[in-house]
Amino acid sequence: MRNPTLRFLVRLNLPALAVLALFAGCTKEDPATRPLTGSAAGRGNANQAQIVEVVEVTRSSLVETLNLVGSLAANESAEIRAEIGGIVRGIYFEEGQRVKSGDLLVKIDDQELQAQYAQIEARYNLAQLNVTRSENLSESRTIPQSEVDRARSEFAAARAEMSLIRLRLEKTEIKAPFDGVVGGRTISPGDYVTPSTVITNIDDLSRLKIGFQVPERYLGKVHPGTEVKATTRVTSAADSEHTLTGEVYFVAATIDRAVRASEVKAILRDTTSAVRPGMFANIELVLDTRENALTVPEGAILASSRGIQIITIGEQNGAKVAQFVTVRTGLRTQGRVEITPIQGDIPEGTEVVASGVGALILFPGAPVDPRPLHEDFGAN
Repeated sequence: MRNPTLRFLVRLNLPALAVLALFAGCTKEDPATRPLTGSAAGRGNANQAQIVEVVEVTRSSLVETLNLVGSLAANESAEIRAEIGGIVRGIYFEEGQRVKSGDLLVKIDDQELQAQYAQIEARYNLAQLNVTRSENLSESRTIPQSEVDRARSEFAAARAEMSLIRLRLEKTEIKAPFDGVVGGRTISPGDYVTPSTVITNIDDLSRLKIGFQVPERYLGKVHPGTEVKATTRVTSAADSEHTLTGEVYFVAATIDRAVRASEVKAILRDTTSAVRPGMFANIELVLDTRENALTVPEGAILASSRGIQIITIGEQNGAKVAQFVTVRTGLRTQGRVEITPIQGDIPEGTEVVASGVGALILFPGAPVDPRPLHEDFGAN
């Protein structure tokens, strides 16, 4: 027999249960009104064309450059010293003067050497007469051959000694080793100079050189003939910049362990008087050049687990759709990247998605609405 009390409780709570069920149904979120996120959003908008900014693939010349710093130097630079010691008898140049190769700069006292030369010259003349006399007597067999040989030896010794004195006399005249500009002098007439005394210096400013350090990772692209652009700032009334071009002529065979770089030198063309040796310069080194390369903006590159890709605009059933193309990248410069398709070809003028490729919800075949790339985000 059923319990009448339990039957009464069930009958009493039926209205309350109905109210609870109605309340629960009203508070539960409706799937139709829930916003789509993630992959669900992609599936929900699969048939809706997404607006994308596009540009055309173009062919252009790309130049890979490396920016460094360096110091300017004269084409040739030398410290002028005396080869022999002595009293300075004359100085024949003005500080800052342009001189030619062989011009006399300084004269050292040579009176003692002149006296020695006169003494040796007399001995030389006597030895020459003795040789002539000995050879004449030798023909008539009046003297032995040993006397003739001794006379010839004395003559040769006197000649060599006279050549030595003449050479020392030449060294009393200090001359310019090459065309250039002399600097300030450190001596005056009457000073005693030695081979360690720096009299002045001379610089060849017909052209300038520049030295700099290139990191080891780039050395494979640097060689004699590599183009260089050096920019210096000259503080003057105009406060202007000077840009000089040139080419590398020397690359060190070793790498400095302290800085992991090698010394490189270049010769600059078309120098001006405003640019001087010792000045600091910003250097732009041309490492590589690509002619007629296929390029896209950097924003068009998509890196994913499937490799490096770009998204091109194709057509499917008369509608614009996204197409993913795997490419290899090359040089990057001024906001553009060189690309090479892994398979097939990408004709010049093909439209590619150029902005926000990593944030857009796109997949192969997704409908798109291409718009021209906003000029503010275009490549420079």
